[in-house]
Parts: sequence; structure tokens; C-alpha cells
Amino acid sequence: MLALMEAIAAIKAFMAQGGPILTYIAALTFVMWTLIFERVWYFKGGLKRELQTSLDVWEARKERKSWNAHQIRYALISRLSEKINTNMDMVATMVAICPLLGLLGTVTGMIEVFNVLAVTGGGDAKSMAGGVSRATIPTMAGMVAALSGVFGNTLITRTAEREAQLFEDHLTMDH
Repeated sequence: MLALMEAIAAIKAFMAQGGPILTYIAALTFVMWTLIFERVWYFKGGLKRELQTSLDVWEARKERKSWNAHQIRYALISRLSEKINTNMDMVATMVAICPLLGLLGTVTGMIEVFNVLAVTGGGDAKSMAGGVSRATIPTMAGMVAALSGVFGNTLITRTAEREAQLFEDHLTMDH
């Protein structure tokens, strides 16, 4: 319990050093990873039921070579692809926003440094160091969040592409 309290105190101190933008970066990262985990969970569970349902609809058809059959096959593929790709664009957007929020933190930290320079004339190095800290920590946090999101996004994108292609390959037009 003591270790948990110390960890929480260290996180609070880090967040205070980074300024208010760090809270937004943390919230964005949490939402981004929640969406990534939701996609992974969907690929492991819910997708299999939907794949089987769509395959059953296709297998129940007696003929599969007519224009109507091609359109039904195309519709089944499109519907499943839409379900597979749900929230994928949102994750990619969040990955792109993370470094931008880090840069916003850099700007706000540098404004604080320039404010200290204007008020003290450059004589208070300790106050300037606080502004530099508020400038660099959000940049680092934004980059770390973006890099972790790139890995998660790559994982779910590859899985989505593979599952969509496998489904399309299973809808045979043999009879």
C-alpha cells in the first residue's frame, strides 16, 4: 500500500512539473488505448460470431454466380469491413494529436520562461528552469504517447486488414 501511495505521489509531482497540458495528453492517451483495447477485444470475440453469421448467410445461397449473388457478396464484405474498421480512424487521429498537444505544452512552457525573463530581467534562473521543465516534459509525453499509439494502431490495422481479406477469401463462388 505504501508503494502505491508513493507511485501516486510521484505521478502527481510529474504532472505538476509538466503543467496543465500534461493532463490533456494523459486523458487523450487513456481514450486512445481504450479504443485500441476495444478493437483487440472485438477481434478476439465479437468478430468471430459476425463472421460466422455472414458466412452462414452466404453458404445458405443455392447459386453464387449471378449478378445478384455478386452484389450480395459485395454487401456482406462491405458490412463486415465497416464493423471491422470501426474507430480505426479515431485511433489514428488521436495518434496524430498527441505530439501536437506536446508542442502546445512546449509553447505554454516557453511563454512562462519569457514571462519570467520580462519580470526579472533574466536574473532568476530557478524560475526560468520551471518554465523550461513545463516546456520539455509535455513534448516528451506527447511523443511517448504517439509512439505507443503507433504500435497499437499498427497492430489493429494489420489485424483488421487480415480479417477482412480472410473473410473475402471465404466467400467462395464455386456453385
